[in-house]
Amino acid sequence: MAQDHPIIETPQDIRLDSARSLAIIDVDEVLALFVKGFDEYLRGRGYEWRMDSFALFSNIYATEAATPVEMAEGRDLFNAFFAEGCGALEPAPGAAEGLQRLSAVGQVVILTNAPETARALRGQWLKHHGMDYPMIISQGLKGEPVAILAAKVDRPVMFVDDLLPNLDSVAEAAPHVQRFQMIADPALRRLAPSKPDRHPLVSDWDTLAGLGEALLSA
Repeated sequence: MAQDHPIIETPQDIRLDSARSLAIIDVDEVLALFVKGFDEYLRGRGYEWRMDSFALFSNIYATEAATPVEMAEGRDLFNAFFAEGCGALEPAPGAAEGLQRLSAVGQVVILTNAPETARALRGQWLKHHGMDYPMIISQGLKGEPVAILAAKVDRPVMFVDDLLPNLDSVAEAAPHVQRFQMIADPALRRLAPSKPDRHPLVSDWDTLAGLGEALLSA
């Protein structure tokens, strides 16, 4: 049964059981198919996403344009998507079931980088898709918030994200946290910078949940 969680503004606000393990999980391209949903949103507005690189704004084009939109226009589209369109994202295959498996052996916290305007839609989306766990909206690199959360527990901690800079920042700020890189979109995964020797790259939730279960129950 879904449960209502209080609004959590910062990692300091969340209450965790120090005697239970912890999984800290990103949303976009981990729990949600961001690229697919963002492209659908853009196409309804005369734009499209082209998988030219792993960069964000340089992949946004006006329909039939030869060059990508300017950075400011891309940022406006990105912010508009999170304000009004991110509730329509499809969940990554197996994500809800994977989180359920992790929650059986530890605590789950959602740590997502998104504009504050996305808070309500993102929370509703998680609840609608059976992933109603405490959620923190963050900005910037995730090393500091993960370190704050990890310091609240005395058991193993795992962190899952799609972006290498976030994984590297967690490795620096909280080296004891086990990191996994997850990118749900196969085409995007092929373009993504990775360091599998530092942060294992996982392509599906069944595998990730199995690795997490072993870690969190140790």
